[in-house]
Amino acid sequence: MARRYALLVFLTFAMALLSSMVPAESNAATATAAPPASSGAGGPPPGPPPEAIAACKGKTAGTQVSFSGRNGESFTGVCQLTNGVLAARPSGNGGPPPAR
Repeated sequence: MARRYALLVFLTFAMALLSSMVPAESNAATATAAPPASSGAGGPPPGPPPEAIAACKGKTAGTQVSFSGRNGESFTGVCQLTNGVLAARPSGNGGPPPAR
């Protein structure tokens, strides 16, 4: 009987030790989840809006395009490849591309 109790204590201790060594994010649910969108300082900037990407679909870098923004505003710009994504970069006052 004492041998079974000792084995039970040992296995409980071993399980507790092993579970403390596994990072919390390593379970299957978080491993398949998408990374959180960057919404502030410290993270990468957001990518181009879908409208800017759609304007350059089937085109090459350097092509001039016109497209409508999310709020119906009109933009003209040039297709640029940035971080593997071809998207229209609005021309004009040197401002940033339209927000998502």
